[in-house]
Amino acid sequence: MLKNPSSLVLALALILSLSFTSGAFALNYSNRQGNKATFETLEETRVSSPAAAASQGSGKGTFKSHPVLDGYPKGTTYVYRSANLWGGRANRSNTNILVFAEKSFQNKDAALACLKDLGLINIIDTAIGSVVLITPSDPKAGFAAADQKHYYALQTAMLSLGGSERSNNVATTYSDGDYFGGFGFLYVIGIDGGATFFNNYIASTFDYAGRIAGVLLINSRMDEVRKVAGVLPAYLVNATEAVEAKYKAANKTDAVKGDARATTYFNQTLPLQQVIVNRESNPDAAALIKRVYDEMFSRAMRVPVVKQGLHSAGTPYQGYNFDQAPYSLAARNVVTNGVAPDGISVFPHQEDRFSSIKTKAGEYLQTWYEYVPGEVLQNRVAPGTVPLVIALHGGGDDPQAFVEEVGWLEMARQKRFIIVAPEHQSLYSDQPVLGESLAALAAYMMKTYPAIDASRVYASGYSMGGGATLVMATSYPRMLAAVVDMAGAMFTFTDKMQAQFKETDLPFMYLTSAYDLQPNINPEDGSLSDNSQVLLNKFLLFNKMNQIRYDFRTHPKCGFQADAWSETLLNDEHKNFIWYLNNKQGVPMVALNYTADLIHALYPQYARIAWDYLTQFSRNQKTGAIKYNP
Repeated sequence: MLKNPSSLVLALALILSLSFTSGAFALNYSNRQGNKATFETLEETRVSSPAAAASQGSGKGTFKSHPVLDGYPKGTTYVYRSANLWGGRANRSNTNILVFAEKSFQNKDAALACLKDLGLINIIDTAIGSVVLITPSDPKAGFAAADQKHYYALQTAMLSLGGSERSNNVATTYSDGDYFGGFGFLYVIGIDGGATFFNNYIASTFDYAGRIAGVLLINSRMDEVRKVAGVLPAYLVNATEAVEAKYKAANKTDAVKGDARATTYFNQTLPLQQVIVNRESNPDAAALIKRVYDEMFSRAMRVPVVKQGLHSAGTPYQGYNFDQAPYSLAARNVVTNGVAPDGISVFPHQEDRFSSIKTKAGEYLQTWYEYVPGEVLQNRVAPGTVPLVIALHGGGDDPQAFVEEVGWLEMARQKRFIIVAPEHQSLYSDQPVLGESLAALAAYMMKTYPAIDASRVYASGYSMGGGATLVMATSYPRMLAAVVDMAGAMFTFTDKMQAQFKETDLPFMYLTSAYDLQPNINPEDGSLSDNSQVLLNKFLLFNKMNQIRYDFRTHPKCGFQADAWSETLLNDEHKNFIWYLNNKQGVPMVALNYTADLIHALYPQYARIAWDYLTQFSRNQKTGAIKYNP
């Protein structure tokens, strides 16, 4: 039963798995650190990182290096940080490459020369991020079981973005993740004994393997008793046949293709799950690394979306924000010099174009990012033929990181539409200003790019961005052809908003998940909360459709009998359900999307789900009527 059927207040749903700076968000948004390139031993980073972390954002708070690194063997690990790292709300966007080399270095200069010889400094200076060079704790013995403990410490420190501890009501945040870490773009290179160590102690441990987006292993072996613990894309150079077989099994490869350089075994349904086999008697390590970065590492990422601590029970720092395994493997689209793969150009804007639309505090929409296919820029498409997606980030999130991690950039690469992603954090508290700003942004985009089809303008956002989607939908519904609210946010419907729909319909999908935040989902059974029930009923009302009388005994998750429904296994990992409610003409004007297992977090499959629903609809610009194109 509904406890509050007359109004809807969805609690502010900040993405819990994000690290963000405290204090007020204001104009002149920046998602970079502005640092100079540095090369340090790991112990030197522990001294440098607290002050660097404190200088980001508001600069308030106490910081220290993660205590998991206490006792880490000195003089064994080196960290190169490229200039102007991603920072603040985008700190997780840094690329991180771990290199296991079974050798020791007399000094830092020798270690840096090794990375330069391998071409890794040039790669990371372009990619933006860190290279971590790891050598054995006992140089004479080489890598051994004891080094697995050190890998756990390094992984924990690098991935604990926003991790903290509290003593006497004072919170202290761990600084290593901000300084040289990150979780989504993590790759490994193993050479000789370093490659064999990786196989035996990292690839064979599910909690480790499930967080790595790709590996390059040169001259690796693997103990017979070991196996690759989970999906892990790999480029294998001179590996044994047994090692090759174990990686093929883990990636569920079922097809093969080859060229003069290598043979690729891959999964036909999920081609990111691949094993590339290369046999060269004298491999050029630098050339191989460049090739593998370009062809594998830069095309895959991992995103954490399941409950914390599922596979790390008994470890000393179990249960922090990103202590999840496996991370979901997804396509990555690296933006280099303003261009993503397949010619999607990214244009950052920070200007006063919309400064006349202000909050009482003087905030306005100042920063946004445009993603435009090359054929649009080259005038190779007819006017009025390209859809526009307004992509709205969640609370404390970064627009660019959101577009990448929720899957919108990959969808634009495939489907060739335009995205605009505004930075709207400071506007959410003033929803009339937010709605007017988003409408002005959409109008600006249509004027700037005549290729945009005004009948196919869509809005979709996650968490707070879902709330921003509702703001635009209820303020300027006729401007949009359909909307998808991903995981909702604080929102109150008003009579004025309802009046907007007297002569206007608007297709609406609500997307949630089994472990979404409590305002959206009842935590005890994963069913729709009161707030989510009201949300669906409001859009049924807006679309002149019958309200739902919820019955969770008969329909345990959604609470209603749908007119149509589907069940899909996403990415070979999570079940997804869609329940459709049709109007009198049989058009699915309201839909509910629900994914099992997932917490409140960005999932790279969400954009495809949203795109498949949104693009069934267009709006007649003369009559305002919705056209359904199933």
